[in-house]
Amino acid sequence: MQSPLDLGLLLDIDGPIASPVTRSIAVPSIIEDLIELTAAGVPIAFITGRSDAFVRDQVMAPLFAAGLGEALRTPGARMFAVFEKGAAWAAVGPDGMGPTDIDRSVAVPDDLVARVRELHAAEFADAMFWDETKYAMISVEQRVDVADEHYRDAQHRFDDAAFAAAVELGLGIRLGDRAVPDRNGTIAWRIDPTIISTDIESVTLDKDRGAERALDHFTTTGALPTLWRSVGDSRSDYKMADYVHSLGIEVAHVDVRPADGILEKPYRVIVEGELVHDAAGAAFLSYWADRARAR
Repeated sequence: MQSPLDLGLLLDIDGPIASPVTRSIAVPSIIEDLIELTAAGVPIAFITGRSDAFVRDQVMAPLFAAGLGEALRTPGARMFAVFEKGAAWAAVGPDGMGPTDIDRSVAVPDDLVARVRELHAAEFADAMFWDETKYAMISVEQRVDVADEHYRDAQHRFDDAAFAAAVELGLGIRLGDRAVPDRNGTIAWRIDPTIISTDIESVTLDKDRGAERALDHFTTTGALPTLWRSVGDSRSDYKMADYVHSLGIEVAHVDVRPADGILEKPYRVIVEGELVHDAAGAAFLSYWADRARAR
């Protein structure tokens, strides 16, 4: 069944859905509107670098507590989640998030994990914590009790140290404009800093891969809408819309942190006035939820 709105959503979590301060859904209307849109038959995919454990605890738990399960029993309701930028994924049904599928072929090598874990424990644990819930990526995240300035300084030093460790191990690695290939001339791994974390990951993982997994899933469960919106707070989040556009499907991207620079794209880029982060995400969802209620 296709949604009467003929709309599909690809949603980053940190920023537009979960507050980058609390790391949880802090705007109540986001929960209400996601449930409303689900019941209206809008296929919704969360495309995130977060782990399945984070999504289950911080996103699905409050949604199900508010009635998402009943919404997912509505004929045509569809929800999907992609974790670690495409390395893992799960369908979401009336009884909760299903089993997680994992692509272990893109996992960071064990020797780099061990080396970076030692670095973190020795020098950086006062500023950031190690995310033990990841399957394929290394992720360290700002502690909520640490000031931004202290974290930023530690993050820069951590990123440099992790880059050096990968080079010493002979792994092809990229950090920003710096890149050192392996002995075969290949760059297989990437260090990706964000405003609250650093991820070390396969270069094959990104939001376009996550979008591909989501749309592939939705094609098995019903017709694809002819109109899509992706929503995110980083430049890499545009890749969700890039993928949809490459299929010849109409799409626009909602940028909830445009101060980082709005990218020029062949599709429309939307900003929510002066609103940013989850306030902008809430405004976007409310617009479409109001249309669903009025149909």
